[in-house]
Amino acid sequence: MTDIRWIDQALTSNRPRVLGALLRYFRDLDTAEEAFQEACLRALRTWPQNGPPRDPAAWLILVGRNVALDVRRRQKRQQPLPDEQDISDLDDAEDTLAERLDGSHYRDDILRLLFICCHPDLPATQQIAVALRIVCGLTVRQIARAFLVGESAMEQRITRAKARIGTANVPFETPGATERSERLAAVAAMIYLIFNEGYSAADSKELTRRALCDEAIRLGRLLIGLFPAEPEIQGLTALMLLQHSRTPARFDKEGAIVLLEAQDRTLWDKVMITEGLALIDKAMRHRQPGAYQVQAAIAALHARAARPEDTDWSGIDALYATLERMQPSPVISLNRAVAVSKLKGPEAGLAMIEPLAPRLSGYFYFFGLKGAFLRQLGRFAEARIAFDQAIALATTAPEAAHIRMHLDQLQEEAGAARPSGTEA
Repeated sequence: MTDIRWIDQALTSNRPRVLGALLRYFRDLDTAEEAFQEACLRALRTWPQNGPPRDPAAWLILVGRNVALDVRRRQKRQQPLPDEQDISDLDDAEDTLAERLDGSHYRDDILRLLFICCHPDLPATQQIAVALRIVCGLTVRQIARAFLVGESAMEQRITRAKARIGTANVPFETPGATERSERLAAVAAMIYLIFNEGYSAADSKELTRRALCDEAIRLGRLLIGLFPAEPEIQGLTALMLLQHSRTPARFDKEGAIVLLEAQDRTLWDKVMITEGLALIDKAMRHRQPGAYQVQAAIAALHARAARPEDTDWSGIDALYATLERMQPSPVISLNRAVAVSKLKGPEAGLAMIEPLAPRLSGYFYFFGLKGAFLRQLGRFAEARIAFDQAIALATTAPEAAHIRMHLDQLQEEAGAARPSGTEA
């Protein structure tokens, strides 16, 4: 008897490889997905009795391919394939297929599958939804819960996305070096979007959304296996590992947000940190800096600090300056202002973010940081205005509760700073 848990792991881990190969055969996403599902059902029926095949991916590809061909032949009233018993006896057929399948195709099949999900005509939310459904194998219900929408609405979103993909004439030839670089950039962005969708979970109880972080990290590791010499993919995966390592400490027992400086660092996942640090160190040895590597290097400096006061803020400031040159963005400048304030004080941080106000007028974190700087400077009335603006822009209950906590503390500090006998 074969352990059912091993079978489930084999089906999950081989899903991108098998789906990619079936997509190359049939050039139709629905056909490939249905063929894979049928192959999985047959694996669940036969592997517990017969034992696992030597090459599970080859087995699933052959069975899925034959099942889909059988459906097409029956639709055309042609001669059907042999009985399932003959198809399932893969002793010789599996070896033949394994020899016939070009191992180098796997890399391009999986990359193509991921790239199809990243079609530029699709909105980012549809890209993520299709990737979670096709590549990761999540159910529509799981994806709908992750995006906090109804199951029928998510079903329609995925259906529309697949229909658009079907009419987009996405090329199926093996990508060249230039195309591969372009596709990898698109795939990396999609994976990071999936990660951020999970990382932005409103509180510690949103387990479905937080599981997206694990899926994104799994895809990052998969890409490293396919392209071990790509430092940006190593940097991306390192960034996700280092950020996700802090998840156990990001919320308190009541679900309230705990800022980085106040987090219990003993709760950080040391295994993830070790893997992330090793990856970013390996990536940087290539001397081909990229935005993901720089962000991972920033996260690494936080991870290496045993205490908040041990943080290398000078190094973080320099890395953010590099990131500003690579990807000019008001949000990056906002993050850099935190490092500047640690080095030169809140007044320097405030001076740095003031010019960002027109572009970040609807950004919750801008007003939260502005209020924090003003509070540190003792400018309580202005701080209260900034916090009020932040709370108006909060999108989750924990965000709003966090700002209310600041307002309560601000009121206490303002009261203590007033001369006795004066009124508020």
